[in-house]
Amino acid sequence: MRALVRRPSSCLGEGIVTHVERQPVDYALASAQWEAYVRALEGAGWETVEAPPADDCPDGVFVEDAVVVFGQLAVVTRPGAPARRGELEGVAQAVADVGYTVERIEAPGTLDGGDVLKVGDTMYVGISGRTNVEGARQLRGQFAGAGATVIEVPVQHVLHLKSAVTALPDGSIIGYAPLVPPFFRDFVSMPEASGALVVLLRGGKVMVAADCPRSAELIAARGYDPVVVDISEFQKLEGCVTCLSVRLRRTPSA
Repeated sequence: MRALVRRPSSCLGEGIVTHVERQPVDYALASAQWEAYVRALEGAGWETVEAPPADDCPDGVFVEDAVVVFGQLAVVTRPGAPARRGELEGVAQAVADVGYTVERIEAPGTLDGGDVLKVGDTMYVGISGRTNVEGARQLRGQFAGAGATVIEVPVQHVLHLKSAVTALPDGSIIGYAPLVPPFFRDFVSMPEASGALVVLLRGGKVMVAADCPRSAELIAARGYDPVVVDISEFQKLEGCVTCLSVRLRRTPSA
């Protein structure tokens, strides 16, 4: 399996913040945390693929927002923040190079990959400050032939849908109750906000941030193996473990 990543820009500290107060970002620490994140992916059996650097794009490290993949298709997004649209071309080339068919979200649609939660063949798409109904409509049409079902979810109080909820390997939705959209009436409540945000790896391994030890304990109690990473510098920019990678199939053209 492969995971798409992108190195942090030297202007990372200028990244957009919406729902949090701006804090200084330690670029050297962020770079070390990114390297450790990549090592954690590789240690869990993932081969990492780097998108070309985008040093003039402060938020480019949050590569998840630039592309959504399912089956053999990669849909390059159209971020709701115009300043982020310069991140797209390098990501489009990276996924094309590993064999994906590439399509795009077109104006007036907007879509951030952080608003797309995949659970089996279902894609929950957050309608947020970054993703609009037209973007979700286009995504539904693009993935319909691949057998995906797109369901729109209204999002408030957080940047993206996956700033509030993600899912465990068994398909259980997990969330931090004060932030979970009312759409999800049945979910596993996590005691820390960041504990609701996980990346599924292999063999029951689940990546989780270092600042949510009680949530990691709950995940372990459900039979999974937490892989803990410190991403504190990226959290200052509303980032989470999901934002920093996109999981790819090894041979999408097979």
